[in-house]
This record gives sequence, structure tokens and C-alpha cells, in this order.
Amino acid sequence: MNTELREFLTSRRAKIRPEEVGLPNLPGTRRVPGLRREEVAHLAGVSVDYYVRLERGRSVNVSESVLDALARALLLNETERTYLYTVAKPTRRTRPMPPQRVRQGLRLAVESMADIPAMLLGRRMDVLASNMLAKALYKDFDAAPPHERNMLRYLFLNPAAREVYVDWEDGARNSVAGLQFYAGQHPHDPELAKLVGELSVRDADFRRWWADHDVFRHGYGSKTLHHPVVGEITVFYESMIPRDEPDIMLAMHTVEPGSPSEQKLRLLASWAASNVDAKQSVDGVAELHGS
Repeated sequence: MNTELREFLTSRRAKIRPEEVGLPNLPGTRRVPGLRREEVAHLAGVSVDYYVRLERGRSVNVSESVLDALARALLLNETERTYLYTVAKPTRRTRPMPPQRVRQGLRLAVESMADIPAMLLGRRMDVLASNMLAKALYKDFDAAPPHERNMLRYLFLNPAAREVYVDWEDGARNSVAGLQFYAGQHPHDPELAKLVGELSVRDADFRRWWADHDVFRHGYGSKTLHHPVVGEITVFYESMIPRDEPDIMLAMHTVEPGSPSEQKLRLLASWAASNVDAKQSVDGVAELHGS
């Protein structure tokens, strides 16, 4: 049974108001929100029996023309369309996923970006590498053990994240939807199952938003963060996929030239550099005494 397809079709159908697709919505005539199965079937031009089998995750070899029709009927955006096509025709993984490794040149490229916060995000939004400014921008993130450095864990399990994000809910919901999109591409990832299980048990917001089955692709945008040293800072973010690394995303943060945020980013860079110098001095003294 195709659980991902079943749950996605059900969730999309429930989100559409009948009037959005030209259907009447008379008071007292609908027992559940959204469209009925037979209405989706009619809009997509397929039989009710066929659509019911699809929504129950029992149909295989669904054609692209049917998926196109369903995408139009359910008013899917481009990201949702991509997700539908992926989960409707899942690939079978015969070998376990190997641990991710970041090649040295890519890691050095990120660390050498001295003027902007940058990080490499891997599967499940694991943080594989980050530069000094990224570590300074996200309060307390670098304190987590390396195997726990994951943006979802940070957002939902680290209390500092709710102070850092001015609009925490927007950032958190987009991250959940981004993980849902990843799940459609890698449904057999055992580490994904562990992460979803852990977050579902420990946070009610994650559990509720995961059940919504919204999908999102992190491309670009802006967000405002509150840093304990420099105050509020608004950054643009751009996400890129390095060549030959389809499961790694380069996330870069920039600021508007001449803006207060640019001044604050420079102050943050100075503060972070002074902290590094202070730590190196303490480590040097410790080594001297230890010798």
C-alpha cells in the first residue's frame, strides 16, 4: 500500500473549498471539509472507483496524464505537483543509504565565506558544515553534539530557537513541509523515520503539522532573527544544490546593502571573531600549563 500517496491525496482534497473549483457549497450538505471523492474524480476525468483506489494507495502504474489531471483538480502548486509525481511512482531502494560525507573542497569553500553566514544541509536537514558567521547567527546551535545538529531538532527541541526566530511558526512549518518533501523522495530512509518519531513524541506542533502533509522546497526568501548580541537582523536566504551532490544544499544568508541589518552582520562578525580569538588564547594558556 502506498501510504504517502494515500495521505497526500486525502489531505489535499480536504483543503479545497468547493467554490474554489466551481462547485456549490450549500449549508448543511457537507459532513466533512473539502471535496468529496466523487467530485475529485469528476474534476480529474477518471472514474470514482479508480480515484478511490488511488486515494487508498492501492493503484500502481498510474499514468502521467492522470497525475496531471489530479494536480489540476486539486489545485496543486509546482512543489506539490513534484511531490505527487514522486510518491505516486516511488523508487525501490535495494541498498542502505551510506552516511553522508562532505568533500574537502566544498567544506573549505563554505568555511572561507567570511562575509556571509553559510552552511551545508544534508539529508533530513542535517547540518553537515557551517562557517563562523552561521554558527554565530544561530544561538546555541553549535553547542549540540555533531550527530544532533539538525535544523528540525534545533527548531523544535532547542528552546533558544523560539527566541531566535521572530516568526518561529512560519520557519518551523516551512521546515516541516520541507522534511515532508524529502520524505516523498526518500520514503525508506531509516534515519528519517527515527527523526519523525522523535519529534512527533516530543513536540505537539511538529506532530500536528506533519499530519497536514504540506510540502515545501527551500529555495529563497527572507527571515528576521533576533540575536542576543546585535538584536533583530533581517537576512535573505538562497539555497543551491552543488553539482554532483543532489542530497546536499548550500544555504547562504545575505543582507540588504546599506541597511541596519548589514551593520549588524558586520558587528556579529566582529563579535564572533573576538570570541574565536579569546577561545584560542584560553586554549593556548591551557596547553602551556598542561605542558
